[in-house]
Amino acid sequence: MDRSVNVIAACLMLFAPAVGAVGMDSDTPPPPTPTTTECEDGSVWDVERATCLPIVESRLPDRPAALIATVRELAYAGRHDDALALLHRAPDGNDPMVLTYFGYVTRQMGDVQAGLAYYDRALQVAPDNHLARAYLGLAHLQLGRADHAQAQLAQIRARGGRGSWPEQVLARALQTGDASTYDY
Repeated sequence: MDRSVNVIAACLMLFAPAVGAVGMDSDTPPPPTPTTTECEDGSVWDVERATCLPIVESRLPDRPAALIATVRELAYAGRHDDALALLHRAPDGNDPMVLTYFGYVTRQMGDVQAGLAYYDRALQVAPDNHLARAYLGLAHLQLGRADHAQAQLAQIRARGGRGSWPEQVLARALQTGDASTYDY
């Protein structure tokens, strides 16, 4: 791929609030950036230096929206260990989106119980976090607890989330009984 195209794509990460919002309100996959198209496992794209850097040297924790967008991209690409490593560097471990994505990634790695705990913590901080409620509902479905998932769907609707992407994905999963639906 042409290097200038990569630099332009990386610069788009500066507008991460808009990119991050895509995953919470639609079923659109995160757009790939050099983090997943060029960087090896254990590294992420550094916009300022226009190169891949080890996660431990990343400046993403200084830009929370960019951090969440990158975590989402890494999770979508199946790079769960890298997503967790980046989440561990978040400056605010009690940020509701950080907790939500900790839950998501741990659940995707097979630890549904840990995912439940992270979602519960996210909801203690931000009870109207529709994404955490949808993911919590999906986790309950994975465990065969449709009644708990239905309760989360009711909460999403009661808290102003009717018609939102989290409401739609959880309602679809309840309807089909399939908790493995696209849930980024």
